[in-house]
Amino acid sequence: MLYSLQAGGKRLRPVLVLASRNMFSPNVDALPAAIAVECLHSYTLIHDDLPCMDNSELRRGKPSCHMQFDEATAVLAGDALLTHAFQLLATEYASDPSIATQLTAILSKAAGSQYLIGGQMEDVANEGCHPEPETLDYIHRNKTASLLTASLHMGAVLGGANEDQIEKILKIGECIGLTFQIVDDLLDRNGKEIEIGKPVGADRENEKTTYLSLHSAQNAQTLIESLTKDAGKISEALAGENSFLEWLAYRLATRSH
Repeated sequence: MLYSLQAGGKRLRPVLVLASRNMFSPNVDALPAAIAVECLHSYTLIHDDLPCMDNSELRRGKPSCHMQFDEATAVLAGDALLTHAFQLLATEYASDPSIATQLTAILSKAAGSQYLIGGQMEDVANEGCHPEPETLDYIHRNKTASLLTASLHMGAVLGGANEDQIEKILKIGECIGLTFQIVDDLLDRNGKEIEIGKPVGADRENEKTTYLSLHSAQNAQTLIESLTKDAGKISEALAGENSFLEWLAYRLATRSH
């Protein structure tokens, strides 16, 4: 569990929890929630890398969990990180049952069969196929964007945001989430393994459904710029000019790993 959790990476999801909380009234400690999200995210990476899924030998520049240990250990480590995420939410926010319940509901919904797992299942089911654009959109919105959006949503709850503010936060999450996945698709084709920390070309090798399965790289870049602009406008409306989320949206759109 620690091997995968401490392997490095961008820590984007916990950063989104903290950043969202700080946009409002940061009276409740957001660190336990941020760690819980990273635990859950690490579980998804461990299971993604398994031979029965993406069969990836590298993650964050190091041997994947099943390569460092063995496949059974990797499965159990992922299972344990998943359950530990909810243990953290239940115990660290026990003094505020309303917050604990809201955070648990948000994270479990985003990571469950209707969203993250549902997107993963469609991704697996469409390997080697030529899916409709609607199917591709479903995969991206659920497999990737749902957890990024949930991270922002959890932070907003911790910051005491109102319904209108949460609605805007969710829209930012959708923009950032879709941007993040499309950039990932581009990096899998054109990135450098030493920078992204995992094999390049794995999507094509595994016949994965990506944005580039249906669209050109130029169209992908145009959509990235449009989504980033939208995220920036909404962030500015919430937090004023030069907000951290506006800066982060731009950095995610132009990242090389």
